[in-house]
Amino acid sequence: MPRPPLVAKSDSAGAEEMLSLIRQSLKSCRTPGETNFEASTPHIFVVMGASGDLAKKKIYPTLWWLYRDRLLPENTMFVGYARSGLTVEQIREKCTPYMKVKDDEQERYQQFWAVNHYVKGSYDTRRDFELLDQEMIKVGTEKANRIFYLALPPSVFDTVTSNVKSCCMAKSGWTRVIIEKPFGRDSESSAKLSNHLSALFREEEMYRIDHYLGKEMVQNLMSLRFGNRIFGPTWNRDNIASVFISFKEPFGTQGRGGYFDEFGIIRDVMQNHLLQILCLVAMEKPCSTAADDIRDEKVKVLKCMQELTLDNVVLGQYVGDPEGEGEAKDGYLDDPTVPAGSVTPTYALAVAHINNERWDGVPFILRCGKALNERKAEVRIQYRDVAGDVFHGQSKRNELVIRVQPGEAIYCKVMTKTPGMSFGLEETELDLTYGDRYKGAKLPDAYERLILDVFCGSQMHFVRSDELAEAWRIFTPLLHKIEREKPNPIPYKYGSRGPAEADAKLAENNFKYYGSYKWTKPSSL
Repeated sequence: MPRPPLVAKSDSAGAEEMLSLIRQSLKSCRTPGETNFEASTPHIFVVMGASGDLAKKKIYPTLWWLYRDRLLPENTMFVGYARSGLTVEQIREKCTPYMKVKDDEQERYQQFWAVNHYVKGSYDTRRDFELLDQEMIKVGTEKANRIFYLALPPSVFDTVTSNVKSCCMAKSGWTRVIIEKPFGRDSESSAKLSNHLSALFREEEMYRIDHYLGKEMVQNLMSLRFGNRIFGPTWNRDNIASVFISFKEPFGTQGRGGYFDEFGIIRDVMQNHLLQILCLVAMEKPCSTAADDIRDEKVKVLKCMQELTLDNVVLGQYVGDPEGEGEAKDGYLDDPTVPAGSVTPTYALAVAHINNERWDGVPFILRCGKALNERKAEVRIQYRDVAGDVFHGQSKRNELVIRVQPGEAIYCKVMTKTPGMSFGLEETELDLTYGDRYKGAKLPDAYERLILDVFCGSQMHFVRSDELAEAWRIFTPLLHKIEREKPNPIPYKYGSRGPAEADAKLAENNFKYYGSYKWTKPSSL
């Protein structure tokens, strides 16, 4: 049974009504191969890597928000596991800046930490995992369902998952394992990890998390496409000129250049987040909203895509702006954690094609970059030119824009008559901005949606193994060529739109940038 959208209204009565619907949905969730479970069934959520940044900034806050709103099964316990000698109180202290606790939530907050526990242990010692298992039995029961969140570096995935399988599986009920990206570095390493995991767990027990699939507007893509007659007839090569999927950040590496340099912008953003969005934009209508029906269609899209080549890619690396302030004065190579002379790109634009009847000839342009002029993630569907233009070149292309962040919105750029006596044309928009249309609505964090899905047993918004393999097939030759030949990325100034060569590549691939239109942020934002 699909759960209702996780939207908590600011009005207390509306919020309680919405939360009540979600709780009822949770009680009737069906687990793969199992009967329905009641929310009173004991559950244990284990945070592997509880001392790390991801745990304190994302996982613990998310668990608290779900617990606060009573969206989790009633009898849920939390166990942290890491190598550090910590107490629950010390974990609480580390997490406090990120928990967003209101004054009237203090009692509930105390209750949350009262059901938290911590076990110190190594990641490669079986005996430590046996002690973890004993602690889970002690704080819960042998009948508890178990969820393991691997907030860990990939280097310990193999040993941790092997020890979980041999020592910590649920005695009855189910076990589910949440795996954080990166899922390997290329096709070979990804296949090795997938083969290792598939030897330990069934596919329905594994949840490969890409937090972008939990974002409101990414999840809305299916509703927009398949719940509206108005878009279906034009969603094809006959009407669409190009599809532009963009991710921009206005800051650089901020002292984390050592980590970033190991992966680069393509592995960090494009091969996962942007490619997932591409699949949702391009896929055919699934038979149903069941997880595997949706993922089957996403895999079909990927199988129709050719490997990316370097001549269809623009690579850039930001340099400092002497007139900027703070970090903006420094370039990527000025970060002391970045290896000297690094040619790792901080900007990438790639043009992909889908060789099927719907999309043949339509370029799908993926762009991501750091230290750019704004923070923005969006999908921009640009339609073909109007045939038989009677307005003497005044008409510009229509665009459907899905703004993922910030300020979630869907708007359509259209041409209208200029107000007044003139009969000229100007660009405007048909605008659904969430902050205006859904005043007072609070959209949950992506991790809230996805962790709740794990409790429900819904894999709709998680990555399947064959999907992952196809994604790496598309990107691995390009990544290996970049690493082998080490092309020099094009420098671009911190705070700019990126390399000028990227604009030229857009123009080559049937995307027109006019520069005359500016989306006006509604006053509510």
